[in-house]
Amino acid sequence: MKQSEPEEIPFCTGGGCTAKLGPDILERVLSKLPKGEKDPKLLVGYDSHDDAAVYQVAEHLAIVQTLDFFPPMVEDPYLFGEIAAANALSDVYAMGGEVKTALNIVCFPEKMDLNILGKIMQGGAAKVQEAGGILAGGHSIMDSSVKYGLSVMGTVDPARIYANNTGKEGDALILTKKLGVGLVCCADRVGEASERALGEAIKSMTTLNKTASEILRKHRVDACTDVTGFGLLGHLHEMLDGRLSARIFADQIPFIPEAKDYADAFLLTAAAQRNRNHVGKEVAFDSGIPFAMEEILFDPQTSGGLLAAVPKEDADAVLLDLRTAGLPAARVGALQKKGDTEITVVPGRSDG
Repeated sequence: MKQSEPEEIPFCTGGGCTAKLGPDILERVLSKLPKGEKDPKLLVGYDSHDDAAVYQVAEHLAIVQTLDFFPPMVEDPYLFGEIAAANALSDVYAMGGEVKTALNIVCFPEKMDLNILGKIMQGGAAKVQEAGGILAGGHSIMDSSVKYGLSVMGTVDPARIYANNTGKEGDALILTKKLGVGLVCCADRVGEASERALGEAIKSMTTLNKTASEILRKHRVDACTDVTGFGLLGHLHEMLDGRLSARIFADQIPFIPEAKDYADAFLLTAAAQRNRNHVGKEVAFDSGIPFAMEEILFDPQTSGGLLAAVPKEDADAVLLDLRTAGLPAARVGALQKKGDTEITVVPGRSDG
């Protein structure tokens, strides 16, 4: 008798970028790694907070290398594969690169139905194909729970790399996707998420940052990162790199509407609280900023959007191109001269 294909991943209790180790733990461990002799061809390495490693192989060619994997955050295995792949591919786009090849990373229980694994990998393969890359192989191990992701190789012109910490005073901050994915997925795990909210979260998580990256490459970009497990404020903290301060405009933040309701209902992730503990001391919220907006800004995103620092005079043109392409992009803040407070969240735009 032919075995029917399963529709859900059993025991899906959480995952995505909420499964990442907290930034405090990572900093303590990574600070103790031996650095070794500096290779001038390693343009971006583990001694930075960037999204991927970049190694120059020719005058106008560098390799972008990254990987990402995590447990499921949705029960549909095909959707999980799409989301995990989109999230891993995003790091190449955040560096301004183009995807070339990918390798599967698989952890899977030996006794679980292999049809589930097949669906996961089919979803991942579809996203690699959409990115214009080639799925070239991978590696799998037995594990007590499901985990999936990709190791990705891309290319970039060394003169056009988007580092995350090279923003300039006066730059506008542009975000290309809505926030709130972590809150919606948390609400879904306890049966509280609406069908509309979950659908919007899934659409966001399965959308590649390819179009956003291609549009940004047509404009001047001083710095870029993707917003994932550390939330908007955590990744902005890395962008500032101790050199700059920033203002965030609360009324310009794009977010899934129901995420605010879930935050008010305290359907919060542990990862968001780790983010708050890590970077909260660097953030000042003006009076009038509601608790729910604080949580949305700390909320860990899975396959989140790009956060780009662009010259202020170019911001309107960048936004127009992004929105014309159907992306929910917004001008969410501005970089400023370093002050006593690193990040200030204000009710509305105040940079003129």
